[in-house]
Amino acid sequence: MRLMIAGAAAALFVVAGCAADGSPPETSAVPPPAGLSGSVDRGAVLVRLRCAGCHAVERSGDSPMAAAPPFRDMGVLYPVADLQEAFAEGLVTAHPAMPAFRFEPQEIADVIAYLEHVSGTGTGH
Repeated sequence: MRLMIAGAAAALFVVAGCAADGSPPETSAVPPPAGLSGSVDRGAVLVRLRCAGCHAVERSGDSPMAAAPPFRDMGVLYPVADLQEAFAEGLVTAHPAMPAFRFEPQEIADVIAYLEHVSGTGTGH
């Protein structure tokens, strides 16, 4: 399971933010509280601001950066909810174009809610 999460984290590193300044990743040491509810709408705003420069963040369309996986595929390829810890600890990748990022606990919940929504893997979808 740890290996699967590590692989998903590496893939999601490309997802995590294509609009930062390239400084070393900052991390949030505190995982989101178990009862924290994510907002698809807030998650959509976050991914459009931080991720859409490289990734297709909608249910259709190509990623502006060919190597960046579309968000709609992420929830199908990986159990997105299991990535909460990886987001909280900070995702690290050798992908040279991937900028540094920082997600707060609520932002983590919101991005996960959006990933589940856009991939059709969330509850009620």
